[in-house]
Amino acid sequence: MNHFCPMSCNRSQRQLIVLLFIAVIIFSSVTQANATEEKTKRRRKSRRAAAAEQAAGPRNYRSKNFIMHTDLPKKEAEDLLKRMETMLRLISRYWGAPCRKTIECYVVKDLQKWPPGSLHPRGVQSIAVGGGVTLSQSQALLSNDQIIDADAVVYAVAERGVPLHEAVHAYCALTFGRTGPTWYSEGMAEMGNYWRQNDSSVKLEPIVLQYLQNSEIKKLEEIVYGVQNSGDSWREYAWRWALCHLLANNPNYAKRFRPLGLALLNKQNVDFKQVYGAMFQEILFEYEFFIQHLDQGLRSDLISFDWKRKFRKSRGNSRVRAKISAGRGWQPSGLMVDAEIEYQFSVEGHWQLDKKGPELDADGNVVLPPPTAEPAGNDNVIASAKPAPEKPADANDSDTVPSPGQLVGIVLIYDEDTGYRLSKPFNLGRYGTFTAPETGNLYLRCHDKWNEIADNSGTVSVSIKEQGVGAPLKEPGAEVLRTSRVRSTNK
Repeated sequence: MNHFCPMSCNRSQRQLIVLLFIAVIIFSSVTQANATEEKTKRRRKSRRAAAAEQAAGPRNYRSKNFIMHTDLPKKEAEDLLKRMETMLRLISRYWGAPCRKTIECYVVKDLQKWPPGSLHPRGVQSIAVGGGVTLSQSQALLSNDQIIDADAVVYAVAERGVPLHEAVHAYCALTFGRTGPTWYSEGMAEMGNYWRQNDSSVKLEPIVLQYLQNSEIKKLEEIVYGVQNSGDSWREYAWRWALCHLLANNPNYAKRFRPLGLALLNKQNVDFKQVYGAMFQEILFEYEFFIQHLDQGLRSDLISFDWKRKFRKSRGNSRVRAKISAGRGWQPSGLMVDAEIEYQFSVEGHWQLDKKGPELDADGNVVLPPPTAEPAGNDNVIASAKPAPEKPADANDSDTVPSPGQLVGIVLIYDEDTGYRLSKPFNLGRYGTFTAPETGNLYLRCHDKWNEIADNSGTVSVSIKEQGVGAPLKEPGAEVLRTSRVRSTNK
């Protein structure tokens, strides 16, 4: 068989190969140069288009319920319109009324790009200080004050959710002819800024969250009945948001809050305290509790208190039993405890602190499944019983930080003069005794960060009785665990 060898080629063949090789190199270089030139042209074209868009000044964008005049770039303007449409759909569903008219908005990123006279002077004034304003007017019948027509125009800076906030005001003005008293109007407008589909968790701008976390709690009565000035400051808006968020999402108060809001929007003669009546003291307590534990991801529905559960004292040999879920805050045990009285408790069951996490017992210890049968002669893995944790006579050492997943307790106390308050929390666990720090109703929960309980799962059963009365409670059965043992080999 003959094999081709370049060295065996004649001179003409070698010259031809060299020429072909040079042609390939030249072609590749030209192709690469053309591609580079084409990319450069596209970049220049894109820059020219962006510069032309910026130089063109404000443009008009439309969606189903909005017409927006803005100097935002096209993509940002379209994204904002989508968020505003989503927000409008959610608030329309909440208030049970569609928006009557298209909402007109002036959203400004740079005032210098707007021609003189193109914006209302009040709009310019609000935007210049980083805010917004909704200018509205309505026509009503003199006989019954019924709104027959309304107009509203939004002027807003293109930052911090201000356009969404003002769009809520515009919706209320167009739909109801009014926006309600300031605390409700501004609180619900701030909610509109953060409202999301099927998600009631807290998601605040960092500066707002830090302010609420580090400030003295503003009294509820001051928010509702204090001096009301729309546009006073974002700090006042933050407190109004907190109250409205709690009332709209806490199941104890949400059913009355929506009709209360509709009555306020329709200018009916209603009073906050009268609407909630005897529940007012409970709202005061839960409002402050919500602020004290405020954080990103916190859900006010999961940390709400069950006020309907009946409590009783442990009499004779009777036990009080309760089911405690890992995915909720303080839950009623059903037991009314007396100060300085010792109680015995026993807990059965497991729970998890996240969907893929291990099962934990009420001590916060990992529970492993029992071992499978091992072949004879294999002692690398053996079965052993987990020893019960050694507990002191009094398990409620409140100075010790509880383990994640540990059962903890607290006492809710009511005083006619001061209202509701909580004792210092104390540690419990799977089995042991505790001494009640104060007289009141005992509440229990699975220890976890307050803003991380939404993904918890599992429920434990708790039995409690007075110590020294009747037969003692049995310690929960010890789980069978797997442990490894290293087998040494002599050579």
